[in-house]
Amino acid sequence: MPHGDDLDARFNEVVAQIDEGERRRMRSSAARQAREAGAGAPPQRAPRPPRPERLPAGPGSRRLGRMSVALIVLGVVVSAAGLMIIYRPGRLGANPGLEGLPVLANPARTDNPFAGSPAERYADGAAGFVMPEAKALGGLSKADVAKGLKRTRALLAAALLDRETLLGGRPKAFAGLLDPDQREWFYEELGGKKYDSRDLVNSFAPGSAEPVGDVIKVNGTARLGTFREDGLRGVKVAVNYLAVYAVRRPGEPSTTMRLVSHLTGEVRLYRAEGRTAAYVEWGMSHTPARCGTKDGFVHPVYDDDPPGSVAPSGPATDPYELEERSVSDGGCDTSEET
Repeated sequence: MPHGDDLDARFNEVVAQIDEGERRRMRSSAARQAREAGAGAPPQRAPRPPRPERLPAGPGSRRLGRMSVALIVLGVVVSAAGLMIIYRPGRLGANPGLEGLPVLANPARTDNPFAGSPAERYADGAAGFVMPEAKALGGLSKADVAKGLKRTRALLAAALLDRETLLGGRPKAFAGLLDPDQREWFYEELGGKKYDSRDLVNSFAPGSAEPVGDVIKVNGTARLGTFREDGLRGVKVAVNYLAVYAVRRPGEPSTTMRLVSHLTGEVRLYRAEGRTAAYVEWGMSHTPARCGTKDGFVHPVYDDDPPGSVAPSGPATDPYELEERSVSDGGCDTSEET
């Protein structure tokens, strides 16, 4: 596990890939279509992956085992009416909206793809991962908690901002920050058929999307708490973050859109073999993205894509809403425009 300057260097390497740069434009065709058509056809969400084993039996154990990944993949379909359908089990949102009402696409300026959306006010990249103040808690010293918070921030940046990972490459930046046992599990399950550990990071399906500019907008919160399980105690860092991407179908500027990813869960910090260990347990959802995929990749849905095979349900939710909502397994929620 990286420590001290090694962790700083790894975090800086990740963040360096997310510098500010050019921008893109947003889609507006959905607005015209919505005026001409009526309601939209919804997609659905993917089933919850199997829950791996729990934390080690005690502070002296090195085995982190299979982590509990409360992860759900969110799918979205944009109908001819301009209404977006998403699968929302845990990732998305930051501002309340008018649920149940179709929302037309916001025309975006070509020089700022986030204009006209809540994301325009969000921080750029890693600056949005603001950690709480460290304090002695759960049997850990203030210094231990501070180290754990620093590592949590680096893990978030690697999961949501690392360019190689985003473009479908091997998620080495994220894996390198995991504890050895969890890293072993992560690589073993990468590309798995029943459950793909790539769900813990954000990766667009190869050839499905290219970034428009270098800016990724981030907003959310992190809170400190404690946990006690099977004789092990420590600190849990509850994380709830949105990452908003400007993407387009490769080589097609006219398909530029915003895609919102919502990450929720926690990182557990505890003492093991004289060190501060970290255990990642989070999941994500995305809008607009295809429902029902099981390959661990995010499949963006563009305005001209055909509807998916799964019908959405429930009133339209706001993809920028940070509040966590419970959703039934196996389906997608209807969503407002991003």
